Amino acid sequence: MVDSRVVVFTGGGSGGHIYPGLAVIESLRKGFAGRIVWIGSKKESDRTAVEAAGIEYLAIPAGKLRRSFSPENALDAFRVIGGYFAARGFLKRLRPILLFSKGGYVSVPPCRAAASLGIPVFTHESDYSPGLATRLNAKRAERILVSYDETRSRFGPELHGRVVTIGNPVRSAIRQGDPGRGREILGAEAGVPIVLFIGGSQGARQVNELARCVLPSLRARAIVVHQTGDEGSEGTKGLPDGRYFPYPYIREELPHIMAAADLVVGRSGAGMVWEAGALGKPMVLIPLSGPGTRGDQVDNARLFERSGAATVLVGESATPDSLSKAINWYLDDPARAKASGEAARVIAGRDAATAAAALILERIGGKP
Repeated sequence: MVDSRVVVFTGGGSGGHIYPGLAVIESLRKGFAGRIVWIGSKKESDRTAVEAAGIEYLAIPAGKLRRSFSPENALDAFRVIGGYFAARGFLKRLRPILLFSKGGYVSVPPCRAAASLGIPVFTHESDYSPGLATRLNAKRAERILVSYDETRSRFGPELHGRVVTIGNPVRSAIRQGDPGRGREILGAEAGVPIVLFIGGSQGARQVNELARCVLPSLRARAIVVHQTGDEGSEGTKGLPDGRYFPYPYIREELPHIMAAADLVVGRSGAGMVWEAGALGKPMVLIPLSGPGTRGDQVDNARLFERSGAATVLVGESATPDSLSKAINWYLDDPARAKASGEAARVIAGRDAATAAAALILERIGGKP
């Protein structure tokens, strides 16, 4: 029997909102044969990532949700309203049995539209502290899925009964990374450690600058792989000695390179820390911080630090000297690095994608 039912996913703005959703879809397909559609922003990188996974993508206008005054707020208000009506039109046509939100400002209009049409809404928060979009979506959600038990307290008491801790979904490709293949990709010499710098799906200027500062001394003892984002990379080839590999973005090779890495250095977006943690990697985390952020990366980093899974350098403490010392602290003591990696695996080892898919199937029924 053909399953004519539809499940819609929404979210976007960064890989941290896209890839966990794709991980849930991957698991959901094992028990759901119907149609899956993603409603997202007009951002081309979001569309590319979703369509590369074989998912139908529908774009709506998206306006950012800011906590402070900005001249852009008025224009974005019109975009949000436009996004609501565009999403409502898509949902009326698709008639989905459930909407699953992965967060980001683009997810708010579809969640509002779904609620207005009586469509059940599930929302998932990857970060330790929920973002504004999740807090807005949670008010209309039947299930609020979170990555950490402590996140439950960040919602009002009236919502606690809807909160379920499942972890942050990680793509199966990440968990299947082959360290031998990773070393082969890099041509890594036997016994030489690999340090992976990764600033997130869009790169990070601070991480890039610090990486370049420590590179001269670090190359003497390790192979350095550096995901730079669109800015700051002149190509993907290593230097003549094969010790430095800058990539604008690491795609198919990422699971293998991360599996081969002895240490991961970078931002502390939920996607990055959970992917590295799922592979049992020790981390040096340089969270995005300051008045222009909501502090979510600092919260993520501190949780991993408290568990012994990472060393954290925040704000003025993130200097080339402190970074060099933190990296050498792990490279000089393999037992310490192993213990830190195992602590990370304890946090991120759960299969959140399967758990989320099971909750969806429980709500909609696994068979047509």
